[in-house]
Amino acid sequence: MTRYPRDMRGHGPNPPDPQWPGGAKIAVQIVLNYEEGGENNILHGDAASEAFLSEIVGAAAWPGQRHWNMESIYEYGARAGFWRLHRLMEDLPITVYGVASALARSPEQVAAMKDAGWEIASHGLKWIEYKDYTPEAEAAEMAEAIRLHTEVTGSPPRGWYTGRCSMQTVELAARTGSFDYVADSYADDLPYWVEVDGRAQLVVPYTLDANDMRFATPQGFNSGDQFEAYLRDSFDCLYAEGESGAPKMMSVGLHCRLIGRPGRVMALKRFLEHAQAHDRVWFATRQQIAEHWAKTHPHTARKRPSLMSEGDFVAAFGGIFEHSDWVARRAWRLELGAAHDSPAGLASALARAFRAASHDERLGVLRAHPDLAGKLAAAKRLTADSTSEQASAGLDALTDAERARFTALNDSYTAKHGFPFIIAVRDHDKAGILAAFERRVENDTATEFAEACRQVERIAELRLREALT
Repeated sequence: MTRYPRDMRGHGPNPPDPQWPGGAKIAVQIVLNYEEGGENNILHGDAASEAFLSEIVGAAAWPGQRHWNMESIYEYGARAGFWRLHRLMEDLPITVYGVASALARSPEQVAAMKDAGWEIASHGLKWIEYKDYTPEAEAAEMAEAIRLHTEVTGSPPRGWYTGRCSMQTVELAARTGSFDYVADSYADDLPYWVEVDGRAQLVVPYTLDANDMRFATPQGFNSGDQFEAYLRDSFDCLYAEGESGAPKMMSVGLHCRLIGRPGRVMALKRFLEHAQAHDRVWFATRQQIAEHWAKTHPHTARKRPSLMSEGDFVAAFGGIFEHSDWVARRAWRLELGAAHDSPAGLASALARAFRAASHDERLGVLRAHPDLAGKLAAAKRLTADSTSEQASAGLDALTDAERARFTALNDSYTAKHGFPFIIAVRDHDKAGILAAFERRVENDTATEFAEACRQVERIAELRLREALT
């Protein structure tokens, strides 16, 4: 059966409180991409020159040739840009995304990174496109990147970011079992867990918007003040959310050959001063964020209805629509995914199956519901869900007068409409239920059929909230 592999829900409408150290309202994470010397170049065994993220507008790869202008632009990043940024940020906790082959060609820069206490995460073996690689070939280059990174820096990388990745990159990184976090995602403002082959892998998302790469892309930043304004607005929005009780993480992406230019670096300096002028701002490496998240919000296995077999799914949710397991069976056949593993998501799938049914099938669901405070309740023959629901509104403890009134209304309603009165009792108290009963019994049957169907869906949603917590 088709299952949708993407997660369109994430943390949902109420993200977890990250509980940043010191009660910080925001975690600011700065990445310095070190790619110079690892880009496409026939000297590196590549088929053509580099064409990505440079000052050359509309640059194209030159097959079988070196590109002097492109090479010298990248060289600027290593020779001048890096040192300008190092002087500006050497006292900040920075994460370097280091391309292993680039690091190997820049020993003094690596020494400076280490002396500053910066985290050096892996940015792959080479700064090239991996979308057309086979899983085996990409895994081999990932293993070589780890080996070379360890050789050059003295310790293995604990974080991974390919950047120009494939559909299998995150899974391959998780399968190594080597990384505290993987950053090949732009899906959230907070870290999150994924499962690969039964193993939990933390993802600490990165950014392509608060990123100086947009100096080198169409409709990007034309001047430093545009970059500064974007960073300030991003910070101010997230800081305000933190003050409102929902702290987030802000990632800033930098490149030595881009922001390291004199005409741009002052914008970065002004943004850092703006952020540092605020109280309770946690500047952190991605490694620090990963360690904090793993400790504060460790991975917990959760029920995944979308991954259940049909039999298990029907066994678990076949009773959500009263005595009508066909609703669950049809819902299982829909295109389910991670978004349907929450109470609201699964309620939506079940409701779709119910709404798509014929009039007579939906009428059968309505007729499967018991009377409120009726004979089945008195005989203790209700389902467990119905028993609990009716008790929650006090319908199991009626006075004789109340019971007589409910009985008369049940008889009148069923005789008129051909199905029992249905209401999500957990949304009401006894008086509210009785008032709705007396009001709705006067409606025409078409109106009541539609309302009863809505109430059935609401009952299902409330039941799923209990079942999936």
